Amino acid sequence: MTTSADGRPERQGIQSVEIGARVLLAMEQGTGPMTLSEIAQRSGLESSKLHRYLVSLCRSGLATRAPSGRYDFGPTMRRLGAAALRRTNEVAVTSDRMPILRDQTGHSVNLSVWGDDGPIVVRWDYGAYALPLTVRVGATLPLLASSAGHVFLSLLPEPLTAQARQHVRGANGAAVSDAKVAAIRSAVRRTGVAVIKGSLIPGVASISAPVLTSGDSLPLVLSVVLPGEELTPAEQARVTELLLQTTQAVSHELGAA
Repeated sequence: MTTSADGRPERQGIQSVEIGARVLLAMEQGTGPMTLSEIAQRSGLESSKLHRYLVSLCRSGLATRAPSGRYDFGPTMRRLGAAALRRTNEVAVTSDRMPILRDQTGHSVNLSVWGDDGPIVVRWDYGAYALPLTVRVGATLPLLASSAGHVFLSLLPEPLTAQARQHVRGANGAAVSDAKVAAIRSAVRRTGVAVIKGSLIPGVASISAPVLTSGDSLPLVLSVVLPGEELTPAEQARVTELLLQTTQAVSHELGAA
């Protein structure tokens, strides 16, 4: 019988399960689909042994293999991740209000939380207007091309957003300037919302506002997404008012100061 560091008997586990988790954690370290050799290098497993585990992970939906031969997380993994995020109290409370906001505005509504590389969508409720996009739960939104990204950028400490900013480049390939980031923060903090039109998807606009929480929990961001042609000044004012009413009510319910 083996013992743990504190001298207590260590419970016996299932080694194959632990190795499977090791493979998934190695895939997490990548920024996208990975080759067999890349996963082997990160997991420390021999390619032949790793391949057998990847076959089983693909069969269960925890991983998927593209025609290119690269591996990525599969649909089961995305559902598990989204379910884990939804089960946090802040997400559940905010989710309860989303259908009401959708019906009040008539537009699509989504909720995002912060991930290492930007906002992660944890829920999406489609509205009455057709949109030229499909966003899956678990998708990461771009930091500077999404209104949710602008809100997170304005609220979170710089060390938390530093990694996501490293992946952002302007049209000339240069890193986004501190002046541009400062301008985004100033606009969001002044108005309480971020508005994007056509930056992420042509013909699509979005308005986002933060849901503040108590304690050390990070804020969430609630967004209303609508066709760009619908974003008239009057509609923007109407949607913004309803969005802020919702986020302020949820923030109060979550105990935010």
